[in-house]
Amino acid sequence: MIASLTAYLQGLPAFLAYFGTSVGMTVLFVVVYVRLTPHREFALIKANNVAASLALGGAVLGFILPLASAMANSVSLVDFMLWGLVAFVVQAVAHLAKRLVIADLPARIAAGETAAGVFAGVVSLGVGVLNAASMTW
Repeated sequence: MIASLTAYLQGLPAFLAYFGTSVGMTVLFVVVYVRLTPHREFALIKANNVAASLALGGAVLGFILPLASAMANSVSLVDFMLWGLVAFVVQAVAHLAKRLVIADLPARIAAGETAAGVFAGVVSLGVGVLNAASMTW
């Protein structure tokens, strides 16, 4: 019984390493992402701004999806971290591209325009899905 339990728990260190790294990378992504935007997402979300919540939520999910794909397909923790960095950069470029398409996007999100938040969130999520699928090599 103890031997079989030990066998089941052999993967626990790897699980903790990958899970901890992914949580750390996600927190870092959020910190950097909110600094890239001229508005204050968390203050807007606390003020019940749905547009800000949708935009930030889509960006976070757009990062987490390829991160999960990288984790599932990586051969080592370093490999996972490198592909996580790729996901990070792709999502940052998507953010800048959204602002080129709709120049006043941050102001519209800050003003609570739901359409702007949905657009920002869906683009981020769509880019994340394509990014994740591209990492299935």
